[in-house]
Order: sequence, then structure tokens, then C-alpha cells
Amino acid sequence: MPSPNSPAEHSVPGRPLWIDTHAHLDAQEFDSSRPAMLERARQAGVACVVIPAVHPDRFDVVRELAHANGFAYALGVHPLYVRGLGREQLLRVRDALAAHLDDPRLVAVGEIGLDHFVPASADERAEQAWWCEQQLDLAARFELPVLLHVRRAQDPMAAALRRRQWGTRGPGGIAHAFNGSEQQARAFIAQGLCLGFGGMLSFERSRNIRRLAQGLDEQSLVLETDAPDMAPQWIAHGGQPRPNEPAELPRLGAVLAGLRGWTPQHAAGVTSANALRALPRLRQLLAAGAA
Repeated sequence: MPSPNSPAEHSVPGRPLWIDTHAHLDAQEFDSSRPAMLERARQAGVACVVIPAVHPDRFDVVRELAHANGFAYALGVHPLYVRGLGREQLLRVRDALAAHLDDPRLVAVGEIGLDHFVPASADERAEQAWWCEQQLDLAARFELPVLLHVRRAQDPMAAALRRRQWGTRGPGGIAHAFNGSEQQARAFIAQGLCLGFGGMLSFERSRNIRRLAQGLDEQSLVLETDAPDMAPQWIAHGGQPRPNEPAELPRLGAVLAGLRGWTPQHAAGVTSANALRALPRLRQLLAAGAA
């Protein structure tokens, strides 16, 4: 029988099982409606959600949310949150990873990376790069995959992975909300990463993202909501603004299925299998829940 709060409890008989590889369930947008939001995810057949941290002050919150709801989590510092964060705070990241390394729900280091979309000074970009490099090293040290934020910084991020021979020696991971060229996509795949696709798939004007989701090898694709952000078309243009949430994942999966000529069941099977390969501890967690 499944253990209490295991991912297996989130399954719905007769429906495809989905894995949301990136959702900020600790966001304040959910503070007044979190139980209902979580129940909608379960009813939609979302088997597991990976909750990434963005700042050391949120580490305990995301860990407790994952444990309370049978989900998984990642610990790291988002590139847009390093501003004003002293470098000595890296010790908090290191110590938290070391302290919880035996926790089966800790599945990655994240959300880490580079953001060259938001305007920043040269010094701020340098600080982002330092934090990214240091956290990649921590991930390699603890043999954990990474959840990467890569916004208009695909080339330097791929170069950082290549320097570490991530594709042959690193523990893999996911390039979240990928929006680079096909050449850049293949550079990340060559370094052992899957690519995360979410709400932007639903916009017909997102031609590059839809082309990548349609044409890349199916083994490179995972699904995510990035809740409460990255709202799909039906929320963004739905008339009544509301946060994005994991319950939308099956509908995003149906969009992917339509682009690829798949059934939704096949889309769920492929993307879930890819998520388990990209985040090996997640495979162990789900297997333990189903035991």
C-alpha cells in the first residue's frame, strides 16, 4: 500500500499520470487558496510536483510543502535573487544540501542559472555568473541534477556545463522554460539535460517553442507549469486573471500531444518517463510510494 502522502496517492484511476517538473507552490499567490489548488492538481491526475526554491529563506518552506503533500523539492538560489545576497550565503546552500542529502524528496539543485533578459549592470551579471558556477559545483559535488533558469543566456550556460563535462560526468537535470534556438537546445541535450515546456506552448505566436516541442527527440521533453507564472493562453486571455497552477498540466500535455500527433496518454507517459530519467531520485520516490 502507498505510504501516507506518497505520490501514488495523487493518481486518479483511469487517467494519465502527469509530473509537473517546475512549480512554485510556495508563492504568495497561493496563500489563500493552496489546499483547493492542491486538490485540483490531484483530481487532474498530477502524480507529483517538483517545487524549486529561489532563495535560502524559502528552503524550509518548500521542503515542508513537499513533505506535507507527497511532492519533491529542489534547493538553490535563482539568478534574480542573488542581488544583495552576500556570497557568504552560499554556505547556507551548501549546508542545506548536505543536511538534507538523505531526504528522498530532495531531487535537484535549483532553481539556479543565468538571466540576461532582465536589465542588469555588469557587476550584477558577474554576481549571477559566480552564483551559477558555484551552485553547479555544489550539484556536481552532491551528485544532484540541476533545475536551470536560462533566459537569453543559453550560450554561456551551455558553456558552463561543457566545462564540467556535464553530459558525461554530471548528474543531468532540466533546462526550465526553454526558449533558445534548435542549435542551443541540442547543446543542452548533449550535456544530458531535458528541456522544460509549459504555458508558452499554448500560444500560436510562440512559433519557436512550438517548433522545438514538435521536432526535438521525444526523450528530451518534460512538462512544467512554472505556477503561478507562465500562464497558458486560456488563463492569460481568459477574462478573469488567476494564477497558473499544476492542474493545468494535462491540458498543456494535450497541446504537446496535438503538436506531436500523440494521444494525451502517450504524452503523459513520455514526459513522465523523461522526468524520472532527468531526476533519478524522483523515480526512486515514486517507486517507494507505489510499493
